[in-house]
Amino acid sequence: MADQTERLRRYYASYTLGFFAFVLMLAVLERYGMPPRWIGYSFLLLTIFLYATIGVLARTTSVAEYYVAGRRVPAVFNGMATGADWMSSASFMGLAGTLYLSGHQGLAYVMGWTGGYVLVALLLAPYLRRFGRYTIPDFLAARYGGNPARVVGVLATILASFVYVVAQIYAVGLITSRFVGLQFEIGVFVGLAGILVCSFLGGMRAVTWTQVAQYAILIVAYLVPVTILSHEVTGVPLAQLTYGGVLQQVQVLEERIFGDPGEIEARRLFRERADAYHDRILSLPESLAEERRELAARINDLKNDNAQMREIVALERERRELPRNSEDARNYWETHMRQAAQRGADPDHHMTAYPGQGESVNEVARANFLTLVFCLMIGTAALPHVLTRYYTTPGVRDARLSVFWSLLFILALYLTAPAYAAFVKHEIYSHLVGSPIAQLPLWVSSWGKIGMVSIEDINGDGIVQLAELVLNPDVILLATPEIAGLPYVISGLVAAGALAAALSTADGLLLTIASALSHDLYYKIFRPQATTQWRLVVSKSLLLVVAVLAATVASQKPATILFMVAWAFSLAGSALFPALIVGVFWKRATRAGAVSGMLVGLLVTLYYMVRVQFDSIPWLHIQGIGMEPWLGIQSTSAGVWGVAAGFATIVIVSLLDKPPSKETQDFVESVRYPEFDR
Repeated sequence: MADQTERLRRYYASYTLGFFAFVLMLAVLERYGMPPRWIGYSFLLLTIFLYATIGVLARTTSVAEYYVAGRRVPAVFNGMATGADWMSSASFMGLAGTLYLSGHQGLAYVMGWTGGYVLVALLLAPYLRRFGRYTIPDFLAARYGGNPARVVGVLATILASFVYVVAQIYAVGLITSRFVGLQFEIGVFVGLAGILVCSFLGGMRAVTWTQVAQYAILIVAYLVPVTILSHEVTGVPLAQLTYGGVLQQVQVLEERIFGDPGEIEARRLFRERADAYHDRILSLPESLAEERRELAARINDLKNDNAQMREIVALERERRELPRNSEDARNYWETHMRQAAQRGADPDHHMTAYPGQGESVNEVARANFLTLVFCLMIGTAALPHVLTRYYTTPGVRDARLSVFWSLLFILALYLTAPAYAAFVKHEIYSHLVGSPIAQLPLWVSSWGKIGMVSIEDINGDGIVQLAELVLNPDVILLATPEIAGLPYVISGLVAAGALAAALSTADGLLLTIASALSHDLYYKIFRPQATTQWRLVVSKSLLLVVAVLAATVASQKPATILFMVAWAFSLAGSALFPALIVGVFWKRATRAGAVSGMLVGLLVTLYYMVRVQFDSIPWLHIQGIGMEPWLGIQSTSAGVWGVAAGFATIVIVSLLDKPPSKETQDFVESVRYPEFDR
């Protein structure tokens, strides 16, 4: 094992140095006129080629290698792979953007995800490794006996992992559409090819060694831009230590911007727009008919005045996009009313702990912060694709050590994310807000073409006001090099890092889904006599089907990355965490209690999440399903209700049921109290 570890260190050290040399070569070529598009293609093609090479070299026909990498992954490399598996596009792209937009509130993600790893280390990782099978449903079936617990575990695994993988493929489409120039929908499927080439051939073995390589790229890509930016702004290239001083400068800029007459006027006009939408909603259906008549009259006036065709086409498009009926109009105008009201509201300072006007709003913000931390912690400790990583180590001690290394490698990113938010906000407040709209930097139009940045001069003064600027949080990190005016090779580097983060997590998630379907359903339930060869064929076929389905959903842009990821954590936590914890630490828990608890937790979370987040689901022809949040808790924290319901159901049903067999109780003892750790 020591020789293998030393050999792996040499391989990956050489690989990292080679990647640095490649970046320096592109930097030199950029100085000599290499077009930005070529730089983008170079990063995309090289990184996917590297991952594909590892995938091909690590191909396997062994079941143990395919599902758990042969249980031969050293702790430090399992920590790197887990770090890459964990640091998805939500951590790499979404976290910095959320901290930029919501300040203190965004720290809930840092605290929740980090705290979740403490739960993994203390409560689950060593016990699951001691159990030593292939999947989380394997453990549920062995602990509770029979297939009902396995089937519900598979359902929860697939649902949570699918929502999570959609977010990763969405990020891949975003990256390729901006830096390679592909259409978003096409970029989604191009990225999908990069995902499949790693996981399809070698399963967990290929995914593990690819993720180690991806961690090296993503952490370099994350640290380089903000380090350069810190040096330019403060003279010290340690962003993690200097961003506190930059935040003080941001506070000064906020006072100037928030008190600017143009800013005040813009917010007043947005509030008036929100009121106008409200009036339209109250006067439906007459207001919809009036809207059609007004647009028709304006189009006729323009045609009679021989106006430019561009103006006529724009109004005709606006008329075509009008809602078809009163119910659609209500949903459409309510959405725009909320957006306008949000832009017209009094701005919150970046350092405000729990923003909101009034004590009750402040309390709701605090409650959402705390419940989100809770859901992310519980979800982290129950995510199947993360827990499965601890099956790959040689023994229990290595599983514990790999959790330590995972936290250490993840810490490098999480300590840096707040610095990104501070430095980017400083750049935008200093150089974009208050500048003439006629002289906008190129990055605004570049990201505007794919709908991630927009500016509306609502007060007509030709100056960018903060209220007139809309930035999608998923764009903050990717656009940082352009916002700061850094060479384009840095933008390509960041894109390569974001791609590595998305691909690494997507690989693990797709493999987890395929394993649940092929191993837990097909092999364990429907066809136990299936040969090893046939099991791998089924797994790879299902991997392909799930991947294409996830890419199709991602191409519809269902929500922001961080929202989708938070939903996945709530689903995993509510369905799996109570059953896993109770299964390890309470011998009295029964099969009926576990199955009912998992189902109740999952259904409560789904019910709350869907009804709070969506007023309607057009593609299912479902209207009017929205409801007010309970105690103001947002859909991202829906798991708080499901976890409570799941624990309560397991305990109550188990106490009403007869105790488990002695064999089951002995199994729990063997998992918790071994004679020695291997």
